[in-house]
Amino acid sequence: MFFALLALAREVYPTNWWVGMKDPKLQLMVYEKDIANRLPMLKIGVAGITLAEGVTLKMIHRVESPNYVFLDLVIAPNAKPGKREFAFGTGANTVKIPYELKQRSRENGRTRAQGVTSKDFVYLLMPDRFSNGDPTNDIISTYRDKTSNRNNKWSRHGGDFKGVENHLDYFNELGVTAIWMTPVIENNTNLMHEWGNDIAGYHGYWFTDHYQVDKRFGGNEGYKRLIDEAHKKGIKIVQDAVYNHVSKEHWFVMDPPMADWINQWPKFTGPNHREEAVFDPYGSAYDKKNMLDGWFTDHLPDLNQRNPYLAKYLIQHAVWTTEYFGIDAWRVDTYKYCDEQFMNDVNAALEREFPGITIFGEAWVNSIIGNAYFTQNNMKSGFAHNANSVLDFMVSNAIHAGMHRSQEWSDGVNKLYMTLAQDFVYSHPERNCLFLDNHDMDRVFSTVGEDWQKLKMGLTWLLTLRGIPQLYYGTEVLMKNFKNPTDALVREDFPGGWKGDSVNKFTAAGRTEKENTAFQFVSRLANFRKNSSAITTGKTMQFVPRGGVYIYFRYDDNETVMVVANTSNKAVKPDWSIYAERTDAYSKAKDVVSGATINLIDLEIAAGESAVYLLGNN
Repeated sequence: MFFALLALAREVYPTNWWVGMKDPKLQLMVYEKDIANRLPMLKIGVAGITLAEGVTLKMIHRVESPNYVFLDLVIAPNAKPGKREFAFGTGANTVKIPYELKQRSRENGRTRAQGVTSKDFVYLLMPDRFSNGDPTNDIISTYRDKTSNRNNKWSRHGGDFKGVENHLDYFNELGVTAIWMTPVIENNTNLMHEWGNDIAGYHGYWFTDHYQVDKRFGGNEGYKRLIDEAHKKGIKIVQDAVYNHVSKEHWFVMDPPMADWINQWPKFTGPNHREEAVFDPYGSAYDKKNMLDGWFTDHLPDLNQRNPYLAKYLIQHAVWTTEYFGIDAWRVDTYKYCDEQFMNDVNAALEREFPGITIFGEAWVNSIIGNAYFTQNNMKSGFAHNANSVLDFMVSNAIHAGMHRSQEWSDGVNKLYMTLAQDFVYSHPERNCLFLDNHDMDRVFSTVGEDWQKLKMGLTWLLTLRGIPQLYYGTEVLMKNFKNPTDALVREDFPGGWKGDSVNKFTAAGRTEKENTAFQFVSRLANFRKNSSAITTGKTMQFVPRGGVYIYFRYDDNETVMVVANTSNKAVKPDWSIYAERTDAYSKAKDVVSGATINLIDLEIAAGESAVYLLGNN
């Protein structure tokens, strides 16, 4: 099943490591033609063998393929950074493996590996579709796909890290404090056939080499530079992880260490996509296996994370990436399709080395119970997940219901109220990541019928509810489209990101009046939010929606913020006696976006209107 043998030069993974790690154990994967037969058989005692200063060899693992060996090492607590050479055998038969142990960064937890919290505002972008800062890397001659064509929506378009770096001031103006990019790891693949089209791996989800960042984005050095420059501007970086699958053209799929490296089926078998099969107390073993081990497509082999060597490889790569590049958080793709114990082990390893790290699990689920299951929660179930954050699909669905569905007993804005009322299932609902749309969904401006008032309402909720808000690139300038007939339509280029673009939406001059209204609204509310302790770390009190009017408060000892939304078709003047618990101490309400202050008693909410007020007495 697994393709042609590669021409093998020696590779060692992880490509380097560090002294001073909290976990002293390290497993090296050595990959070279017939390497297992070239290493001598060693008798290793309990104490191990000293390979080099501060490094002890505890075990050599030979597996099914002779092209691999796995070396279990222990790094001494007092080991010094520097280059070493691990030698096996003697004379002409000596195998020498050069290896470097580096010094860990002293900035971890301060200016890098900081984590993302409810104080942040995350901006999701696709590097290939955002901005092309360096046209010289659009095509890499050594890669399988040598095309770049902006006229083809399934081709690569040339966006890169330099393009993102060029717009860091734009993010500052917008109030963004963290950037999440779709995966940046190398996707050196041919075009793949999906849904009737030949598609490039522009989105980044088809890994071919974990330890190489895609050179079309700028490679490892370009990524390090972007992260360093972003951190200087006070902007964090979230990396997108994919543990579930890789491309069929990944080198370790084309020449696997062992047969069970990949989840095997007699014929192509896709997952059932039902997360209930994972936690159902009445569920079948077949349905659970199908959910966890099924392949998304025939060109995305499903990784067997129960294989201890593969699990160690993936875990060490996550730790290596965080230390090497200094990223601040991880968003984990297809979380619910991964082996549960493996995911807990990855998360625990990351938190051990980087105590402030944030891990967003992406589990596209059908229920609040399902959403809470894949993060730290207060439920008694068969397995306890330790992810410290989760993408909140349930609140996303509820916000959409509130924006544009009729006000039924359990729909419309009532659905948002009901969803938040069930937050007790989460251990930390304030860590949930909120969003209106993403690269896998119809763009929100289209789903609300290009109605600015409705989008404004959704943005108001996004930026004031508990949790960590995430905005999809271009929403702030009213980018639109539905996925029909292809998701490429919701992944179009940001206007102005390429030299020669007819318009430049990065500037006020390049935006229409409506687009500037949207941009300014997001910018003003996001920048207010950044400095509002009530919204970022305060408590929430919500009131039952009445006549389509939904009012809640974010508050602490320093300030009280009131959020109002009228989803009905008529103006409403609230009965403030209902809200006296939070309003009795105040007489004035200042609109945080417009700056206008009115008497609270005089406040009337127009049909379809929403607003955020800072309550006071002046």
